[in-house]
Amino acid sequence: MKEKLDIEETKAYFGPLYDYIADDSITDVDVSGIPSEVWITSVKNERTRADGCEISQSFLEQFSKRVANTVSLPFNKAQPVLEAETDRLRITIVHESAAINGRAICIRKSLPYVRLNEEDMIMSGYAKQEVINLLKNCVKARMNLVFCGEPAAGKTECAKFFSSFIPANERVITIEDTPEWHYSSINPDKDCVELKVGEQMDYTRAIKTCLRLNPKWMMLSETRSKEVIYLVEGFSTGVRGMTTLHTDDVRKVPDRMVNMAGQSRDEGRMENDIYSFINVAVMIRRREVTDENNERVVRRYIDQVCFFDRRDGKNRTTMMVDDGNLINEILPEDARIKMDRAGIDDPFSYDEPRPIKLSVYKEPAKAG
Repeated sequence: MKEKLDIEETKAYFGPLYDYIADDSITDVDVSGIPSEVWITSVKNERTRADGCEISQSFLEQFSKRVANTVSLPFNKAQPVLEAETDRLRITIVHESAAINGRAICIRKSLPYVRLNEEDMIMSGYAKQEVINLLKNCVKARMNLVFCGEPAAGKTECAKFFSSFIPANERVITIEDTPEWHYSSINPDKDCVELKVGEQMDYTRAIKTCLRLNPKWMMLSETRSKEVIYLVEGFSTGVRGMTTLHTDDVRKVPDRMVNMAGQSRDEGRMENDIYSFINVAVMIRRREVTDENNERVVRRYIDQVCFFDRRDGKNRTTMMVDDGNLINEILPEDARIKMDRAGIDDPFSYDEPRPIKLSVYKEPAKAG
């Protein structure tokens, strides 16, 4: 279980790791082995050894005790895994009794802003303009989107970018066990409730609670297990939403969701519901490329986009983007109807919606 850390991210607390914690261009800080090595991962998904950073065994012991004391949890041979979090850090420490090559620390950073921006996405080859426009229009047309990929592919970052196009007056409910979406911080003028999953509220209960909070959008940080049943049922009520899941091809999304549901739901009915209420799947992938300095680097990009729909008793998948390229300009009927209802004539060209003037309720004047 991850406990909340009520601390300031100071050099006194993080010691020799502080410079990496303070550097927003770094997403992960990992310590392992004897002697201890520090590996860092950048926002470009480049993983390198942090040479010159000396991590003593005494610091590892002090830091572990500091975290354990802060969250009032044991950390020893009997309790070899310690997990804690701040609003922007997720910390995992594994005791040397369970880590063969020595105590291990993993610090993952989730920052309250969107790293992606449209200009950089196009310039870096992350996505082409028409692909970005298509997905922005899917949000405008209030479709349900699943962002998929392998671990650390950047699924949540992609979802955070496209969720920023939800209108301010459409209430968003986020459901997370670890703060990653930061929807309220990123979109301070928008209507949002952020639900925290933990011992008192699991994902299933959080989804059920969400539906009582007058949502327009339900954002589930990651779909892992049987909560997929309640997610799809929630979408069937007309609530729209986004989630992420692990898979390596958009066409596998329905099967992954059916497998998550397990024996608690009829497979055929579950599959039909997925094709009916999950509209779009987006695959984010990583690949090695040669940069301008002739060095091998890892780049993320939108590899695939497809639409799901169920028509005439048949489940269909329509591929729109493959290997980053638009391969189809004809939308399936269900997607076309949703675009038409949203006033979208060209799904590959995006027009900013007119700003909505939000009025403030005022008490009526008292007579006399």
